[in-house]
Amino acid sequence: MKKKGSEEKEELVGQAKTLADLINYQEGSVVSRTVIDKKAGTVTLFAFDQGEGLSEHTTPYDALVYVVEGEADVVISGNPLRLNTGKMTIMPAGKPHALSAASKFKMLLIMIRSQLTTPLS
Repeated sequence: MKKKGSEEKEELVGQAKTLADLINYQEGSVVSRTVIDKKAGTVTLFAFDQGEGLSEHTTPYDALVYVVEGEADVVISGNPLRLNTGKMTIMPAGKPHALSAASKFKMLLIMIRSQLTTPLS
């Protein structure tokens, strides 16, 4: 018997899909859908209802955020950014970052699992 997650991933392999159509908003929530989960990294699609977000945190890996739809406020080491549809940024490993939905938004998060090779300043 296959797990639901693996069935969902199989439906994406070798198919042309629109990212925004792969996940739906849920009122008052953040919804996620893992697209790829490998040792080297993950690709996860998120849908944030307006006003929802992820509080400030750090990770040991670099992460690329690409806004598929809507607008997001991103803060990296105290530096605020406004990202809208089609915009991206990289949240560097070891640097505090947070995200919040300026409007409903969907994003693709690509995290590359590679350890830091230099000390943080």
